[in-house]
Amino acid sequence: LAVRRGGGMAAVGLPGSDFSDLREIKKQLLSVAERSRERGLQHSGKWASELAFALDPLPLSELPPPPALTEEDARDLDAYTLAKSYFDLKEYDRAAYFLRGCKSQKAYFLYMYSRYLSGEKKKDDETVDSLGPLEKGQVKNEALRELRVELSKKHKARELDGFGLYLYGVVLRKLDLVKEAIDVFVEATHVLPLHWGAWLELCNLITDKEMLKFLSLPDTWMKEFFLAHIYTELQLIEEALQKYQSLIDAGFSKSTYIISQIAVAYHNIRDIDKALSIFNELRKQDPYRIENMDTFSNLLYVRSMKPELSYLAHNLCEIDKYRVETCCVIGNYYSLRSQHEKAALYFQRALKLNPRYLGAWTLMGHEYMEMKNTSAAIQAYRHAIEVNKRDYRAWYGLGQTYEILKMPFYCLYYYRRAHQLRPNDSRMLVALGECYEKLNQLVEAKKCYWRAYAVGDVEKMALVKLAKLHEQLNESEQAAQCYIKYIQDIYSCGEIVEHLEISTAFRYLAQYYFKCKLWDEASACAQKCCSFNDTREEGKALLRQILQLRNQGETSSTDIAAPFFLPVSLSANNTPTRRVSPLNLSSVTP
Repeated sequence: LAVRRGGGMAAVGLPGSDFSDLREIKKQLLSVAERSRERGLQHSGKWASELAFALDPLPLSELPPPPALTEEDARDLDAYTLAKSYFDLKEYDRAAYFLRGCKSQKAYFLYMYSRYLSGEKKKDDETVDSLGPLEKGQVKNEALRELRVELSKKHKARELDGFGLYLYGVVLRKLDLVKEAIDVFVEATHVLPLHWGAWLELCNLITDKEMLKFLSLPDTWMKEFFLAHIYTELQLIEEALQKYQSLIDAGFSKSTYIISQIAVAYHNIRDIDKALSIFNELRKQDPYRIENMDTFSNLLYVRSMKPELSYLAHNLCEIDKYRVETCCVIGNYYSLRSQHEKAALYFQRALKLNPRYLGAWTLMGHEYMEMKNTSAAIQAYRHAIEVNKRDYRAWYGLGQTYEILKMPFYCLYYYRRAHQLRPNDSRMLVALGECYEKLNQLVEAKKCYWRAYAVGDVEKMALVKLAKLHEQLNESEQAAQCYIKYIQDIYSCGEIVEHLEISTAFRYLAQYYFKCKLWDEASACAQKCCSFNDTREEGKALLRQILQLRNQGETSSTDIAAPFFLPVSLSANNTPTRRVSPLNLSSVTP
């Protein structure tokens, strides 16, 4: 994806790549924040302002001067000033009408951007009015094709500045011309490296690390923020956290943007306690902040922290009840209280406010799953993937839905996609293993379960499933080995009460040792069986059999060495034992 750079497109004051001069960086941020606001790019302006606020204030003599006006700017000034006031009031068609024929870069950008936003607003209104958010249909922004034609002419003539290139890239992306859009956004970052909007758009189009390697990006300090953000998006969390740490060390320690991104990164690797403490710290620093609070509410939901979630929902409601994030937080609150219809209603409200809001689509899919409405769930998850193909939760949700519909080939496809996005998440691997099992591809299933155990099994179910597979295949030694590992895992966690499968493990091991004529081990396991309701009778029966055989003079087998060891607390006597080497599958990824 080489960047085509030509005459007339010289980079505007390319910022350096290091952070040695924070005063210069602050000047650049204040300047680009002002330039973004003049063009109605509120989010880029806000991002630059927040970052500038985290740096020390500048003395009067060092403040950046206002951008110099050209002849064209002076000619268009009246029309621009009038149109900008209409634009700020969201009267986009009216703004565009008064900007026709303007030649200056700033007025031309506002003219094109007004037309683009007018089309987007009409599209969103039509989406909300004509259909519920689930039957979104194919409502298109009618202005896109015309805008593309006009902007591509300007682009060929090298007449677009950094902001113009950004808008051209957005139009191309909306028309699904991804490759062209990436080229244009890369060009925009070279021409105007300080505009965060172009970097962010680029983030949304890069699907993997390989793609990132082939981009020729400008060597500027903004690239560090971009890389940290894209690493978070691509689930390369360790690299992302290192980048954010180096940005904090460089002098951005007060930046609420960086703190919130670190919290999101910890949320992504399911380090829930760390993420919660950072979010709580962020709320102290920026108590009226609404961004990312839906992620915070996801963490409270996972921890079942009802009072805290209730407080957060009420608090955000007081700040702004018609913000997408607020609706999602309230939806999560009702979902935690198992009021799924009410929760779905709030996620729908979020989508009426912003039909492109990813989190709400995924969460709504989960609610429809709870309500057993699979077709609505499928549609919601599909919309989530339309918005962002990297949302592993939506792929995983689709897999679960098709599992309920008993369509294992579909399941397999969706779980595979989820696994590609989260290669070290044991839940994806266990789901994949179950799929392969249903399709009778047992070798693949074994690989998945073993891999899930190797990466750190969250739900502690992989070993049991692996053991049952070995049972099915009459591989009794491997099955017993898996059950032993499972028991050791559970005992080391101290979670015995919650795990129903522990009785299954003891029952199998008791029978296995019994067949091997290892009476001591068999009776130790049989005694354990007696402490569980579902295996009590079998345990007692086995103990009676062992006693009978011992009375008949059957001795414990000595020629078969016990192939495993149990935790000391479970073993009747400490028999010398040997470990069987684990299945050689740790290097295999399905």
